[in-house]
Order: sequence, then C-alpha cells, then structure tokens
Amino acid sequence: MDNALRLRAAILSLALLLALLAVWQIATSSGPAAKQAAMTLAQAEYAELMGMKSEAESGDAKVNGFPTPAQFFVVAAEQLRHPFYDNGPNDKGIGLQLAYSLGRVALGYLIAVLVAIPLGFAIGMSPLIYHAFAPFIQVLKPISPLAWMPIALYTIRDSSISGIFVIFICSIWPILINTAFGVAGVRKDWLNVAKTLEVGQFRKAFLVILPAAAPTIITGMRISMGIAWLVIVAGEMLIGGTGIGYFVWNQWNNLSIANVIFAVLLIGLVGMTLDLLFGQLQKAVTYAE
Repeated sequence: MDNALRLRAAILSLALLLALLAVWQIATSSGPAAKQAAMTLAQAEYAELMGMKSEAESGDAKVNGFPTPAQFFVVAAEQLRHPFYDNGPNDKGIGLQLAYSLGRVALGYLIAVLVAIPLGFAIGMSPLIYHAFAPFIQVLKPISPLAWMPIALYTIRDSSISGIFVIFICSIWPILINTAFGVAGVRKDWLNVAKTLEVGQFRKAFLVILPAAAPTIITGMRISMGIAWLVIVAGEMLIGGTGIGYFVWNQWNNLSIANVIFAVLLIGLVGMTLDLLFGQLQKAVTYAE
C-alpha cells in the first residue's frame, strides 16, 4: 500500500468517525442523559441534600440513560485516571479488570498451544493418527465453548480455573487443525531431500517441517486468540468476580451505560492489538518461495 493510499484511507476513517460522533450527538442531545447534564443549580443542590452526588463529583461517573459523547469522554477520562484502584470485590479499576482477563486468556491459550502443536504434528505426520482423531475433533470442535462452562464449574469447582479451561477448549481447535494441515502440506521435495541426506526425525521436524508449516500454524494461533478474547468476555459475565466481562455486566446492573460503552470499546482495542501482534509474527515467519 503506497503512502497516498494510506493517507486517503486515514482521511476517510477520520471522516467516518466524525460522522458517527455527529449522529451520536444528535441522537442523544434530547435524551435522559442530556436532561441530567442540564440540571439547574437548584436541582443540583437538591440532589446533594438527598445524598446523590452530581455527575462530576461521583467516583464512577455514572450516567443514567444513553450518554452524549461529551459525557462518555468524561467517564472514559475518569476510568483512565485511576485504572488500578481496588476498593473491594465489586469496585476495581478498569486496568485491574483487564489484567485479570488477559491473565486468564494467556494461561488458557498457552496450555492450548502446548497441547495442540505437538498433537497437530503427530496428526499431520501420521495418517493412522489422523483417522483415529478425526471423529473426536469433528464432534468436539462445533461445541460452543460456553456450553462447557457448567461442566467445568461442577467438576473443577473453581470459577477462575473454569474460565481458564473454557479458554483452553476454545483455543485448541484452530491451532490443532491448522498445525495438522500445515504439517501434512509440507512439500514432498523438501521431505525427500531430508530423507536423502538421512536427516533424523527430530531434526527433520524442527529444521524442515516446522519452518515450512509455521505460517499456517501462526494463522491458527491468530484465529484462536481472537476466539479466546471473545469467549473470555462472555465467560466472565457468567462466572463473575473479576475481569472485563464481569465489569461490563456489573456496570449494566448499575445502569451505567457510559461505562459499558467504554469497556466495549476497550475490549475492541485490546482485541485489535492482539490481532496486530499476531499479524506481525505471521509476517516474520512467512517466506517467499
């Protein structure tokens, strides 16, 4: 992509963002949130006497109803000002909640990688193992990861570990399938050369098969990370306690739509960042024949 095209794309993206903000402002300018923002001095004093802090004074910057863009940015600034505070089980900063979610995703995803890549190698290199495992993979792969949550909670009896298990079960299939496909698709010419040179199985796996299959494996890992990040949000809404998913559900129960929107946008930004990191990794291992 040349520089001129990049510049035009950036200008178009900025124009779309401004248009969305304008529509948002128009749609919410006459709603309940705007009426709350337009409180008179007498109404503000009455709210203070009744023990209800104003929007600017409240610690969580709660906005009733759908917020205007200005109110949303106030809430976002408040969340970003103190992202790591901890005032108890139901009152933690957005940075802490995000760290809990990333920790669960990282652990479950790492376990999936450690299991899926060696098993994918075995399936890709052996037709016997492929045909033996194929029925199990085809049955288990379509099952929604959240369908495993009740079983995990009943057997493991720990909500945090159950969340990690759900991440593992949703991450393993794309990595396993792509690894097996990449290993089975290595060019026969390269394998024949390795055989002619009497390269051992261990060296052949690491020096011939792994580099050749790496782009396909990284693609599976990239897909799995996207699924894992998507699933952890829904999973944390079920298990509760901590995490960005629980934060969204808790703010919904508090009717703080501004905080919900902020968390949703943050989830999207983190997911985009993770995808970009895997995209760079994929470019690093991709070779031109």
